[in-house]
Amino acid sequence: MTTTVTDPREHARTRLAGRREDMLALSHSLHAEPELAFEEHKSAKKIADLLEGSGFDVARGVCDLPTAFTATHGTGELVIGITAEYDALPGIGHACGHNVNGAAAVSAALALAPLADDLGITVKLLGTPAEESGGGKVFMLERGAFDDVAAAMMVHAAPMDVVGLGSLAISSWNVTYTGREAHAAAMPHRGVNAADAMMVAQVAISAYRQQMIPGGIVSGIVTGGGEAPNVIPGRVTASYDCRAETFEDLRSLKDRIRPCFEAGALATGAELELEDQGRDYADLVQDVELGQAYRRAATALGRNLDHPGFPGGKGGSTDMGNISRVMPTIHPLIGYDCGDTIMHNPEFTRYGTTPGADKAVLDGGLAMAWTAIDIATNPDTRRRLLDAHTTRRAAAPPAS
Repeated sequence: MTTTVTDPREHARTRLAGRREDMLALSHSLHAEPELAFEEHKSAKKIADLLEGSGFDVARGVCDLPTAFTATHGTGELVIGITAEYDALPGIGHACGHNVNGAAAVSAALALAPLADDLGITVKLLGTPAEESGGGKVFMLERGAFDDVAAAMMVHAAPMDVVGLGSLAISSWNVTYTGREAHAAAMPHRGVNAADAMMVAQVAISAYRQQMIPGGIVSGIVTGGGEAPNVIPGRVTASYDCRAETFEDLRSLKDRIRPCFEAGALATGAELELEDQGRDYADLVQDVELGQAYRRAATALGRNLDHPGFPGGKGGSTDMGNISRVMPTIHPLIGYDCGDTIMHNPEFTRYGTTPGADKAVLDGGLAMAWTAIDIATNPDTRRRLLDAHTTRRAAAPPAS
């Protein structure tokens, strides 16, 4: 692809520089009003309004998700998807830095917009709710929002810059045991102890850990366990996660953990309900060539990507993993100083509007814009992405 713009990278830099204050204000505003999964009404509106006011064609409430949206600019055949996250964590706000993620995505889209037709691309920002719990991207993938996208990208806030990091597959359950209440001293024999059912399940899971598939992780909390010590608990609730190295291993792990919960019901006579918390997340597999393009862009901006590793190995879990199983995808980490903490800790929230975080918003956005320019102007990469997209769409089942 040959552009008529002499230096599209500098054009993108200039464009973003002109919107610098808007981007930082957006990041700070998202941070100041954190919203939980599928409840991000203010956050989604802030981003959608900004993009609509900047000339994007915005569709709100897409895929039957009130806080999801798409914003497109350009008419080129190569559709570059940029995913914006904006949900927060219960009690600790943007402790995963999604205000940075979302504002960086908008920064990239705005930097690319005036170049879109010249580059032969369509810039498509996808507002993706509920990454922390629920899997907004998975619902949007299943319901067609990514059908026209040839390559997807985003950056994620972190203590350091990393390219190519994988993630674990995850499945989340809401667990409910229903028994029967009774006086714990006068008539305990009339009760069905839901707390005992939970205890049996926890013991079974602990006993299974010795034979657990390598890389498997099961973690959970009891969210409700009775009202008084002299009353047999009639209802106990819990929230549990299963993680594994791959999507395939996750299915095997779930098949072994489910009977552990069933054992609690069988042993006590309580009734068990296992409810999925949204969709399962696949492990993240990043595209090497696109990752190399991002690395070049981030390095040119002075980012340090030569770290020995990331604490804990793979970087948690993300619904971007499901996108990566369908199309070329990158999910680099964009770093800034956060003391000795990492994401999902309350202390991380405090660093979300620092000068370092603000720089991450702008650098992350520009690095993605430069990556998209590289994709669009490299004939081999462009053809690979278009051919892969054509093959994927041809293999897709017909719409019902």
